[in-house]
Amino acid sequence: MLNRLEMLRIFCVAAECNSFKEAAQQLGSSPQAVTRAIKELEQLLGEVLFYRNTRHIRITGFGASLAVRARHTVREMDQLFRHQGPQMADEISGLVRITAPAAIGDAYLTPALASLLPLHPGLRVDLRLSDVLSNAVDEQIDIGIRVGFMRDSRVIARAVCPVPFHIVASPALLARCGTPTTLAELEALPVTVSLDPNTGKPWPWFLADEQQWQPPAPVFMASDTRAECQAVLGGIGFGQLAGFMAGPLMASGQLQAVLPQLAPTPWQLYLYRPQRGPVPARIRAVFDHLLQHFSQAGFFC
Repeated sequence: MLNRLEMLRIFCVAAECNSFKEAAQQLGSSPQAVTRAIKELEQLLGEVLFYRNTRHIRITGFGASLAVRARHTVREMDQLFRHQGPQMADEISGLVRITAPAAIGDAYLTPALASLLPLHPGLRVDLRLSDVLSNAVDEQIDIGIRVGFMRDSRVIARAVCPVPFHIVASPALLARCGTPTTLAELEALPVTVSLDPNTGKPWPWFLADEQQWQPPAPVFMASDTRAECQAVLGGIGFGQLAGFMAGPLMASGQLQAVLPQLAPTPWQLYLYRPQRGPVPARIRAVFDHLLQHFSQAGFFC
């Protein structure tokens, strides 16, 4: 059984969502875990908190009233256990181990850390950049960043922001090959792919309506997404790139989007940490800073 404070935390998130599935995505949990927590809270209070159907939830009058008080209670409890003033500053010291995909680490994570570290001179960071999935528990990782899906029950994960995917090409390649308007036309043109470093196999392209396309004869393959991005930028082929790589290049005109109708539903960027014991102040400070940094609206669009 969950403790009462944790049930209230889950309830506060669910109160702002249209379904327990949506709440679970925000919490980095499962819909079943959210459902169990809400049922336990309802049994404890003796009141129904949500009207439910197969797809949606709607908060009851009692639930809405409780949500106002619960948010205040959760904030008060957080404040109670949060050290203040010089004592807090002194405690934010020591080593924090972080893992992230290489492309995010280069362009986004390092600048985020650069704005935090000067505030806490005793804080040190061990940053591991790799597209290989890390075992946070076995490798003693304190904080991780991952794009896609989180199914490891040993970590606490927060869905931070959506990551769109774009099919892009350089202006020079478009001038040479033309602009495809269908997937069939694209199949006749040079394309690039990334290799999954966990399996060594090419990643498929992810398309609208949960479809996938495996380019049959890519002109360029790379195990590092940054190398693929440079290949696309250099006019070698059409590529499907994540928003954190393609976005700035599209904004500057160095790449152009094609076939926008094939764009898949954005994935999620997750910030996670191992689910173990109390969280040291140094890890909480870095985690909260990164959460705020990456939660900015339209960060990777």
